[in-house]
Amino acid sequence: MKNERYTTWLYRILALILAILLFSYVNSTKSSSNNQSSSTGSTTSLTATKTMTVSVPLQLNVNSNKYFVTGYPQKVRVTLKGPLALVTTTANTQNFKVYAALSDLGVGKHKVTLHQEGLNHEIESTIKPEKITVDIEPRRTVSFPVKVRYNSQNIAAGYSAGKATSDTTTVKATGAANEISRVKQVVAQLTVPANTKKTISSQAVIEAIDRSGKTVNVILTPSTTTVNLPITSDGQSKKVGVNLNAKNGSSGTTYKLSSDTTKVTAYGSATQLKKLSKVDVDVDVSDVKSQATKTVTLDTSDNNVTAFDPTTIKVTVKATTK
Repeated sequence: MKNERYTTWLYRILALILAILLFSYVNSTKSSSNNQSSSTGSTTSLTATKTMTVSVPLQLNVNSNKYFVTGYPQKVRVTLKGPLALVTTTANTQNFKVYAALSDLGVGKHKVTLHQEGLNHEIESTIKPEKITVDIEPRRTVSFPVKVRYNSQNIAAGYSAGKATSDTTTVKATGAANEISRVKQVVAQLTVPANTKKTISSQAVIEAIDRSGKTVNVILTPSTTTVNLPITSDGQSKKVGVNLNAKNGSSGTTYKLSSDTTKVTAYGSATQLKKLSKVDVDVDVSDVKSQATKTVTLDTSDNNVTAFDPTTIKVTVKATTK
């Protein structure tokens, strides 16, 4: 009886020891698994890579005062591969450049390899296109007169165009010597809407064209100008004086107005011109404190005529406080 009781307690103690050992083993396995998972995740995070393609400007290493280069793309595509954070930052900031080394090349056509500069050494890069063909020519700058060109068929029946004038009379054309030699004339292309009956004063694009009327690849300075094209009815014309009136002035201030243009040509029917003895020109002087020169457009509707030539005049305003 005593032996049986001893044996029972012995089994109980052994079972408890085994349970404790099993519990310790399971916890040890979990801890090891968690540590391994954490280590793997950290390693994965540190070694993650990314590939991105960005478009960047192409720079030319060349003596631009001496040579003019054509045939190259304005931008190229660069594929970046490397650490995720580094590639993302580089793609966003584009703190590197892609260039073509042309400094040691002379006049003529050349096939050159593109290079990059400024990329972190951990980033691999691929440039597309890898090579380009450029044409290097001597640089020339020549001045040309500007002629106004427009479609006269868009002027309404019964109306005629006067002489077109441009704010810019000459431009400088810069480019490759062989392109400059192709330039036949430089024109300001004025857009005239269909069935036009009123004088046009508008911005016009300046272009260099060859004998065939094709655009020549040169840089024009300036590249735009303001063109004035008087449009009048095929009626009569009359020279009339100019009457300058100050408008919106401050009380207690005297305004003296003057203009080098004392007479203008008015166009219209005989009845319209018979009633017109002078042109009333209203000048806004609200912002004049001492002296200013204003460009004022002559109003055809207020004066009941078809058109004026010139369409605008310059007025000098002098303000005197009493």
